[in-house]
Order: sequence, then C-alpha cells, then structure tokens
Amino acid sequence: MAAGTSRVFLSHLSGVRVFDPNGDQVGRVRDVIVMLRVGGRPPRVPGLVVEVASRRRIFLPITRVTGVESGQVITTGVVNMQRFEQRPTETLVIGELLDRRVTLVETGEEVTVLDVSMVRLPARRDWEIDKVFVRRGKGRVGLPWRGAGGRRAGETLTVEWSAVTGFSLDEHAQGAEALLATFDQLRPADLAGVLHHLSPKRRAEVAAALDDDRLADVLEELPDDDQVEILGKLKEERAADVLEAMDPDDAADLLTELPERVQERLLDLMEPHEAADMRRLMSYEERTAGGLMTTEPIVLRPDATVADALARVRNPDLSAALAAQVYVCRPPDETPTGKYLGTVHFQRLLRDPPFTLVSSLLDSDLEPLRPDTPLPAVTSFLATYNMVAVPVVDEGGSLLGAVTVDDVLDHLLPEDWRETELHGAAGDE
Repeated sequence: MAAGTSRVFLSHLSGVRVFDPNGDQVGRVRDVIVMLRVGGRPPRVPGLVVEVASRRRIFLPITRVTGVESGQVITTGVVNMQRFEQRPTETLVIGELLDRRVTLVETGEEVTVLDVSMVRLPARRDWEIDKVFVRRGKGRVGLPWRGAGGRRAGETLTVEWSAVTGFSLDEHAQGAEALLATFDQLRPADLAGVLHHLSPKRRAEVAAALDDDRLADVLEELPDDDQVEILGKLKEERAADVLEAMDPDDAADLLTELPERVQERLLDLMEPHEAADMRRLMSYEERTAGGLMTTEPIVLRPDATVADALARVRNPDLSAALAAQVYVCRPPDETPTGKYLGTVHFQRLLRDPPFTLVSSLLDSDLEPLRPDTPLPAVTSFLATYNMVAVPVVDEGGSLLGAVTVDDVLDHLLPEDWRETELHGAAGDE
C-alpha cells in the first residue's frame, strides 16, 4: 500500500498501526465500518475501528485519515477517544462481511466473499467500497472438481460491488474462515478482545472454527460471561476437550460457573486424571492457594539432571512464570507427588553443567504454602521474596501444584477487569 495507492483491500488493514502526523502510534486498526445502501450502490466507508493502547475501541472518521501507505495509517492527529458503539446502520467488514455467501448477479452462482476493497473518491477524502474478491463454489481453492458450467470450483475472481447481491445487515450464510485468517497472528488476549466485541452468533461461529488449543487459550482471556456462553454452545464432547486443553486452574474456575449437572456431565466426559485434577481444584476455596494453583508445574525426580530440567523449561506451551523454576519431588512425579524436596530456579540451572543433578541445587530455605493459605498471604509471600511462583503442598509434604503471579493478579484486579479500559494497556506497544 504505497503512498499513491487509491484502492485498499480491507483485510490487509487488520492490525495495521495508526500514527499521528508526529509519528506517535495512536493504536491499531481492528475493523472497517461501512454503510450498506440499496439498489446495488457501493457502500460508503465512514471510518475505522481503532484499538488504542488502553484496549478501548474508538471510531476514527475516514476524513481524519490522510494516508494509507507502507502498512500504516496516518491520521490528522485529531482523534476522539470516545468508545466506539456500533449503530444499527453500520456494518463491520472484517467482523460481518468476510465469508458471507452472496450471489453473482449475472449467473446466479453462489460465491463466498474473501475480501472487499475501498477506493478514495476523486477530489475528496471520502472512500467507498468498489470491488469484491470472491471464491466460486463451496470447495477449497485447488480442488479438482468443477461446478456448474464447467467452471473450476474454488476459482477466485474480483468483481464490481454491483455484480453481487445478497449483502444485508443480518449474518445470513456467514462463515468464519476469512476472519480467522485475518486474526491468525493475534495473541490469545487480543483475539479474545475481538471475540468479545462480536455478536453472540458471530462469536459462536468463530469459536466453533478454532481448534481446541487455540480456543482454550482464548477462553482463558475472556470475561466469565463470554466463557460460559461460548462453552454452552459447543457440543459436550468438544467442550470437555477444550476444558482439558485449558490450564487446570482456569478450567476449574470456568466449571464452577456452570450448573452442577452440567459440571458433572463434562467431568464424566474428561480423561479420568484430568477430571480428578478438576475436582480437586474445585474443592478448595476460590481465594486460597489451593483455589489459585495450577496442578501442572514442572516436577522432576531427584536424579534428574540440569539438562533434563532445561529440556522441560524449553516447552513453548509453558507460561513464563511456570518455566521460571522446577520442583524436585520423590516419585510419583505427577501432582499430588511424593515428598516435595525443594525448588530449583531457572537462573541456577543456567549456571551449572548439564550433567549436574537437580537435587544438589535445591532452594529449600523457603517454606511452601498450604492449600488453605488465603490470597493476601500468597500475595505477600510472592512480593516479599520476589517470586513469580510458589509451591503448594499438603499436610504430608506432597506437592499439589504451584501458584503463579499471573493467577494472583487475576484475583487482585476488579472482577470486570477484562472488560475495562485497563485490560492490556501495553497491548499495542
């Protein structure tokens, strides 16, 4: 999108940074607003939805956009920070138009919308939609079978807006493929923000199209109401699979929000050891070490080496807090373990030869917490000793799990923090 470009395909704008004239970042484009018109007339583009640093979504009038170039949007610098509220006459391109099934006027053939483009009107700062990029048939691109008239199913083409019909303000025949592709590189917390702002129907479509691991990561970042709504629209077998893919403490928190009979059905569908972890976590009071902890920290036996520990720490699925230390216990080495012996911190692992036994590197000075330790005491412990995670043991000295600093923060912030302007204040840096 060079400086002289007058046409922009709108999926390319997703996530693009917005700058003021001084080069300071205002935020990122999250969607484009259009106003559909009757009679096949091209929709007008009144503005963009921009997510600013505080995670607030604001309306940026298209007349305030002075340039769309080199993967960035330049504004006049005059931005109203009032929260964006979608009006009934407005349609979101990325959230509501992509993947819509429409019809080619000339042939009556049904096609899928992959993208639309906007063009700047001559001698004006207004933009309108002019082209639609579509795919024929219901098959994927490249499939060998042919549709009506011998045309290859999956063939793509670009047509004038007036060459298609079937766009409307409802969500008829709209899938989620293009939306998912558009936001494929988003972090789970950012994708959660996208889902939160979609309509319930669209949110369910996107959730259904995500794989279990991706959906699990996103659910952990959503407000409780959204979690319950999305899980409730999944088939029970899949809901159980997604719960298994979530961090145990987050899954247990979500289960407690569900009716007891639904809890039991989902637990019965889970793997027995996963269900056992869930039941154990749900037995603790919410604002205690037991209610906060995860049951899946890194546990090693005393005869494990530094090399073994580092191999476990390298697991990309671990959070930074869980990867910061390993817990050395006697067998069995799944929680609840044998006797807890001590902790080895990541920095210590880096200072010793790979063949060194972890049992010789133990930090056993700090007493682990008991599961009934209240949240204020957990917080004080982490702050006093500058820890990012702390082990939790039972009366017999077996490791039950670990509480991480992010779990503590979740419970210290207001209950609706995920929906406030403070959520992810550094998300656009």
